[in-house]
Amino acid sequence: MITLEKIGSDAKKASVSLACAGSAKKNAALSAMARAIRENSAYIIEKNAEDIASARGNIKDTLIDRLTLDEKRINAMADGIEAVVSLPDPIGEGLGSHIRPNGLKIEKIRVPLGVIAIIYEARPNVTADAAALTLKSGNAVILRGGKEAIRSNKAIVDIMRGAIEKEGIDPNAISLIEDTSRETATALMRLNKYVDVLIPRGGAGLIRSVVENSTVPVIETGTGNCHIYVDSICDLDMAAEIVYNAKCSRPSVCNAAESLLVHKDVAEIFLPYVKEKLDGKNVEIRGCERTAKIIPCVAATDADFYTEFLDYIISVKIVDSLDEAIEHINEHGTKHSECIVTSSYENSREFLSRVDAAAVYVNASTRFTDGGEFGLGAEIGISTQKLHARGPMGLEELTTVKYCVYGNGQIR
Repeated sequence: MITLEKIGSDAKKASVSLACAGSAKKNAALSAMARAIRENSAYIIEKNAEDIASARGNIKDTLIDRLTLDEKRINAMADGIEAVVSLPDPIGEGLGSHIRPNGLKIEKIRVPLGVIAIIYEARPNVTADAAALTLKSGNAVILRGGKEAIRSNKAIVDIMRGAIEKEGIDPNAISLIEDTSRETATALMRLNKYVDVLIPRGGAGLIRSVVENSTVPVIETGTGNCHIYVDSICDLDMAAEIVYNAKCSRPSVCNAAESLLVHKDVAEIFLPYVKEKLDGKNVEIRGCERTAKIIPCVAATDADFYTEFLDYIISVKIVDSLDEAIEHINEHGTKHSECIVTSSYENSREFLSRVDAAAVYVNASTRFTDGGEFGLGAEIGISTQKLHARGPMGLEELTTVKYCVYGNGQIR
């Protein structure tokens, strides 16, 4: 097996050549990747089936859904790569220039970060998304997925490496660490010699481990304790549809709703109504004392209001005011995606301005927090921090800046 040191060294060399590759060459490589993934879909599904068989019984069914690839999802992966082809290339973009009194011309341009490492869990679609975005933005990528998806990831990476090599791109621009041990993950977190940025994408435990152990700069992503607040003045039919979609359409992802806040003025009408919809998916409701007086539910603990369930479970709390809802969200949320359902313009503006999150919604499901839905093509992850990148991370978030300074003999 190739050593981590070798993978890092090869990725660094590939990043140097890739940084100078033009848009046409990168786009040709991306198009080849998409074609190759479609052409080899049967092989990817075969390897994915082996992963599923191995994982079943060891992880929750909702996480099996994350792991599963079928013809539709593989086509969506290829579509995502092709969407990246159509996006403007950020590399070399001029971000302004000025001339100093001494005659120096100072120009600011966008450049790649270099080598990006990504540690993620059992989501093989991330493999293709990450490779597409890093290649287009001129970065080499080192991928370290979870053990549950190793066969799927290896198949996808081998296919993509072969495709880009035929287009004249160093295949080491896309690398996969096949050793899925914790020790290798920890070693990757400390590979400062070669890795410029590390992005963890997964549950709270993974992200916490990376933040605590990494000596490589980290962009924190992912954990989504997302809330929906149903205001005292709103369309209750709309609110119920939004709650159902945000909780049930795909509960295993970070933009799914985990907590529901309901204004006291509509609680007696709304809670039985929304419970009937959630019962269709057997959603377990963990409610506060006031909620329990209106609908049957499990008694919520304080910890439940801090929890990203990633399952058919939702915490519910009745609040007395918009202020209380905002305070609760800012205390318990993970700064990912938060929603208000309201007919009040004033309340919507108050919510938008005071809630501290990467994405704040008025009358729409939190499930839209996604690179594709935001028009970014694919995404590398959803940043919940505030430095450099926030929200769905597309091409621009995978770049930094360089100052190019032109003179004619100036000395200081």
